[in-house]
Amino acid sequence: MYLPPHFEEHRPGELQRVMREHPLGALITHGPSGLDANHIPFELDESTGTHGTLRAHVARANPLWREVGEGGTEVLVIFQASEAYISPNWYPSKPEHHRHVPTWNYQVVHAHGVLRVMDDERFVRGLLARLTREHEKRSQQARPWKMGDSAPDFINGLLQAVVGIEIHITRLVGKSKLGQNREDRDRLGAAAGVEALGNSPAAQAMRASGKS
Repeated sequence: MYLPPHFEEHRPGELQRVMREHPLGALITHGPSGLDANHIPFELDESTGTHGTLRAHVARANPLWREVGEGGTEVLVIFQASEAYISPNWYPSKPEHHRHVPTWNYQVVHAHGVLRVMDDERFVRGLLARLTREHEKRSQQARPWKMGDSAPDFINGLLQAVVGIEIHITRLVGKSKLGQNREDRDRLGAAAGVEALGNSPAAQAMRASGKS
């Protein structure tokens, strides 16, 4: 990933925030058939290892897990947070010199690591229970759904149809391209333009980037 110094995101807390708040990652692998990408919701365990551990599950019918060697396979997981098109019309300085062009602001985290297969029902059951609790809470359900709401034989059948995976993160690379290379008035003007279109998360991130 091209990473100019002024867009490099190196704060561990911010890297972890992006992965926690935007858990649907793109898992990039290179197997016998070449490059592949699977879009999977991940759980981040920040307590293990230097950078943490990612856990998820894939369908048993997915060939991904069968292509993992005994020692694991090196992979990349991409997490994307807020993003927005930026019009030059939002920069207050534009009428002064007319030297602005459109761009795109965004935040991404690349998690590099080693993937291992966890074909264990206890692992998968615990993972699914935690993911369900977390995301039912985020969806603000009056009565959060839980695995116990379904018939045991139905859940047991589904558990047999999936395989767990675990990725020990070896390196995190983050990029926060949020207008830090602009004058404050232009960065804030662009944030106001983005928010006027209803994209509050991107606008908030752009405003916060001035405090880095």
